[in-house]
Amino acid sequence: MVSTHDHSQPLLLASDQDHPEAAYDEADKVHVVGIDEVGDDDCRTPPFSWKKLWLFTGPGFLMSIAFLDPGNLEGDLQAGAIAGNSLLWLLMWATAMGLLVQLLSARLGVATGRHLAELCREEYPTWARMVLWVMAELALIGADIQEVIGSAIAIKILSNGALPLWSGVLITALDCFIFLFLENYGVRKLEAVFAVLIATMALSFAWMFGEAKPSGTELLIGIIVPKLSSRTIKQAVGVVGCIIMPHNVFLHSALVQSREVDPSKKGRVQEALNYYSIESTVALVISFVINLFVTTVFAKGFYGTQIADSIGLVNAGQYLQEKYGGGLFPIMYIWGIGLLAAGQSSTITGTYAGQFIMGGFLDLRLKKWMRALITRSCAIIPTIIVALIFDSSEDTLDVLNEWLNVLQSVQIPFALIPLLFLVSREQLMGSFKIGPVLKMVAWLVAALVMVINGYLLFDFFASEVTGWLFSVGVFAFTTGYVAFIVYLVLRDINVSSLCGPKRSQIQ
Repeated sequence: MVSTHDHSQPLLLASDQDHPEAAYDEADKVHVVGIDEVGDDDCRTPPFSWKKLWLFTGPGFLMSIAFLDPGNLEGDLQAGAIAGNSLLWLLMWATAMGLLVQLLSARLGVATGRHLAELCREEYPTWARMVLWVMAELALIGADIQEVIGSAIAIKILSNGALPLWSGVLITALDCFIFLFLENYGVRKLEAVFAVLIATMALSFAWMFGEAKPSGTELLIGIIVPKLSSRTIKQAVGVVGCIIMPHNVFLHSALVQSREVDPSKKGRVQEALNYYSIESTVALVISFVINLFVTTVFAKGFYGTQIADSIGLVNAGQYLQEKYGGGLFPIMYIWGIGLLAAGQSSTITGTYAGQFIMGGFLDLRLKKWMRALITRSCAIIPTIIVALIFDSSEDTLDVLNEWLNVLQSVQIPFALIPLLFLVSREQLMGSFKIGPVLKMVAWLVAALVMVINGYLLFDFFASEVTGWLFSVGVFAFTTGYVAFIVYLVLRDINVSSLCGPKRSQIQ
């Protein structure tokens, strides 16, 4: 069912300036059975096939890893401990909003044959695309530090504290080489490994769910009945804020190009979009269930207790052990296994995203191992420093985590705004541009996410900023930040109103 073509063309050379960086070489793409059918109508969408759905399944599950990273798990456990099951409805709708954004990212990649970072390089003047690139890299580094620290915490739990945080960081850094090793065996093998890691998370947290024995009625009410209070507003904002990951928007638009789809054949593009929509929806339903497991376990065990406000990734395993005891297999180790699977899978996808972001924005044609090494080093070096400094203090790790959340929240507009304008542009998308209703819904979702993250930023800086010098620095940064967002919006509105040949003149 899956094969690679024997191309006589040589691979891209570093000196070849006529061929821009591509997400996947033609020889690496998955060949879908039936795509070369003789006499096929290019405009007709082929009938549904379970075999083809299986071959298109993969990119959505890699994308869903960002919904299950250690940062999300920490948000889940804190929401459960502080708000009980009352925010499950918000978790469900936040996941649905994330699905919409990711489907738009996939639509852009399939319809154009290029990913978001490549299109930003082509659409924006040099200074603007360099700012967008730096912002994307900062968001990726912030996410990667959280993911690597999460893995290191899991390793510390599973080793009974024998391995300190910094050694766990070094062990996690080796995933770069695991990634390169797996990539050499093809896209499908890499996707299979991620499927195993997601299954590991699902089984671990389902086991915990079974141990906790939460009330089914309370769980159902939490999902169906919207409920929000002043005490849980911060957790509610956190639940929505951590769903949209900037690097994941870039990643998904590239992952969908791992299948052979000719953008010039409308029927084949629509077919690919249909299958990607199905597999992405299934993947995020699974991620929602896993997040639900974590939230309800901590809601059952710690909601309304004195320690609810103090639970985080670092001490969650110990608190679970004290609450639920040993059992057949100590729950602390089950939590550690699930957390390790979440951390390892998300750090590997971070390496993947880093390659696409750097290659797309800078049009680099480096060897895979070199790009992966550069991407990994950007995150591992600061993470090791962080681990050495903060290893002995849970409170300082929590403060660091808040700053990293702020760092990622700041970057969200610089992924969403270009995505929504590009996917709305007829000159680029052709008949696959989004319609007015979907466009309105997408902008409402984007605006909601940006406002919520703006609230997070305001709340954080209001409590953390002290001293006139720091205040002046924050004010200057905020002014430049808002000015760049306004520039992106106004520029794209102007470009969209012009004909295709004129759009490159807007600088």
